[in-house]
Amino acid sequence: MSPAPDIRKALLASIPSLRAFAISLCGNADKADDLVQETLVKAWAHIGSFTEGTNMPAWLFTILRNLFYSNFRRRRREVDDPDGELAGQLVTLPDQQSHMDFLDFRTALQKLPADQREAIILVGASGLSYEDAAAICGCAIGTMKSRVNRARNRLGELLAIETEHNTPKTMRWRATPKSDPVEITAQLVD
Repeated sequence: MSPAPDIRKALLASIPSLRAFAISLCGNADKADDLVQETLVKAWAHIGSFTEGTNMPAWLFTILRNLFYSNFRRRRREVDDPDGELAGQLVTLPDQQSHMDFLDFRTALQKLPADQREAIILVGASGLSYEDAAAICGCAIGTMKSRVNRARNRLGELLAIETEHNTPKTMRWRATPKSDPVEITAQLVD
């Protein structure tokens, strides 16, 4: 459906004032021309919602102003990155990595002897105290501590996690206090 000729004339007659208003908003003639063009396209697409006999320039100015503020809000959240340098620094880790780590852990856990697996699950996963875990397993507290320690070390070996216990013998570390007595650093001993 083609709009009435007087609506078309009113639309075209409003272009210079739309451009002046857009320049006052944007401060840049090129951006203003783009905004006017976007306004005219949107107005033409929705010309059926314009009521004949009402103020065409006011309707067009409202569309232009709304487009300007929508674009402004959108640009405010964007970062100027014409060469893509910042976008290249953004990294999203793969979602499946934690799942794969869990599968590796389950496999390593199954390789532990039954008594060590039971001890690490009771103390590590269930959060029981050594005393409670020892009572459940019917062994001494020291035995439970030993089983948990051996299980942790073996899991570290199986999962290739370096701990102070499986560090190569050529590299020994000594804790040295810093100025704050609570803060401790490690130094390599030659």
